[in-house]
Amino acid sequence: MLKRFLVVALAAALAGGMGYAQSDTNAPTTVNKTAATSGKQMYANYCASCHGVNGKGDGPAAAALKMPPTDLTVLSKNNNGKFPDAHIVAVLQYGAEIPSHGSAEMPVWGPILGKMDKANPELKQIRISNLSRYLETLQAK
Repeated sequence: MLKRFLVVALAAALAGGMGYAQSDTNAPTTVNKTAATSGKQMYANYCASCHGVNGKGDGPAAAALKMPPTDLTVLSKNNNGKFPDAHIVAVLQYGAEIPSHGSAEMPVWGPILGKMDKANPELKQIRISNLSRYLETLQAK
């Protein structure tokens, strides 16, 4: 009985995840507000579900996506040993053409993060910068 319940719960979670992954990225996205100063906390709340706790693209929602999430630990390696900070900031701000994300808007974190701090729009850039800096710490040595 418990096994059947777990299978049904897992199927429901995967169906919900697939629905989200294939949903319109212009639809409102609800996220819990985290500290703008903590790239690690923002990553855990906003990115780890797809990209995984360690950034290897193995998060719990990864299986529900059409394409596997990017392994964020090899960004420097794939860029001749230099972390592509400007590119990462641009992807976070504006999105990217990545099939698993549906459209060019990844989900686009720029507007989502901007809505968190309407009274202080500069915090959006601080959030994106701190998240990018945290991604740099995940790079494989």
